[in-house]
Amino acid sequence: MSTVLYITANPKSADQSYSLSVAEEFLKAYRKESPGDEIVSIDLYKTDIPFVDPDVLSGWGKLEHGEAFDKLNPEEQSKVARINQMADQFMAADRYIFVTPLWNLGIPPKMKAYIDTIVVVGKTFKYTDQGPVGLLKNKKAVHIQARGGIYSQGPMKEFEFGDSYIRAILTFLGVETIESVIVEGMAYAPDKAGEIKAKAVENAHQAAKRFV
Repeated sequence: MSTVLYITANPKSADQSYSLSVAEEFLKAYRKESPGDEIVSIDLYKTDIPFVDPDVLSGWGKLEHGEAFDKLNPEEQSKVARINQMADQFMAADRYIFVTPLWNLGIPPKMKAYIDTIVVVGKTFKYTDQGPVGLLKNKKAVHIQARGGIYSQGPMKEFEFGDSYIRAILTFLGVETIESVIVEGMAYAPDKAGEIKAKAVENAHQAAKRFV
């Protein structure tokens, strides 16, 4: 049995969101393919996520210089412990499903805050003489993203920093199998929104089979 983290960053409900509704179709197909897997949902808009702030940086600095955890002040302890908890949960999982819209050419701030809790030196990557090395091996990930414009090709391709960022982070952490399911162009061609979504759902069903 595998553990799958279903990580969503969208304050909308599924019936109002292309990314969430396509992701739900992906989940349905995946459950049929692998019914025994444990799927853990993480709604980032309902999750306590510490920012990397002065307390976190101060706490990390003290620990790096050999100070005991119980010597950190309460704010440092609380935030550092929460980041460790989230990083440990991410490390223990076998598969990851990221679900986001494209906002202002990138990802929602809640997703960026979450990523900052899982990219932790000594846990998910390490530094070596040859540079940083990701420590997450034998993992799979899929990113399901909705974007109103066309960013997979054409003049806006170079401005797409959402899916490309998620893929870059996962590659940095050592994840070797990464797939993207994109639903895009609904704002550009609203009369074809239903057709666009249907094609994305079909792609999601196929991706779910490969995700097992």
